[in-house]
Amino acid sequence: MQIQEIQDEIVDEFSMFEDWMQRYEYMIELGKTLPLIDEQYKTDDNIIKGCQSKVWVHAELVDDKLVFTADSDAIITKGIIAILIRSFSNQRPADIIEANTDFIDKIGLKEHLSPTRANGLVSMIKQLKLYAVAYQTQLN
Repeated sequence: MQIQEIQDEIVDEFSMFEDWMQRYEYMIELGKTLPLIDEQYKTDDNIIKGCQSKVWVHAELVDDKLVFTADSDAIITKGIIAILIRSFSNQRPADIIEANTDFIDKIGLKEHLSPTRANGLVSMIKQLKLYAVAYQTQLN
């Protein structure tokens, strides 16, 4: 499935909920489905800078596609990174680099997060794209 299709699917899922309490609950549920990072990768090198809570992300190239695993010590943050990983994992680095992230605005996520969490969200997206740039460079 292409990144845009996955993002459209996420927007559809969020539109089923009438209020933000339900959406937060759904994000917490998504966090529980997150492909968890192996303990050996829970290092300072893999922590996303700019997040209030701790978020670890590991990227690995498998058959020319980036596979992400992650974890967080906060349940909402875990849900946010789960949404991003669902969107970008198992995709080609070039596609991740070029991917639009306006689906975040479509589900209204940024405006319903505290300023520090919203900054963390931006940092997460930036970090996932930086991994894609690094691996794309290796592929060339």
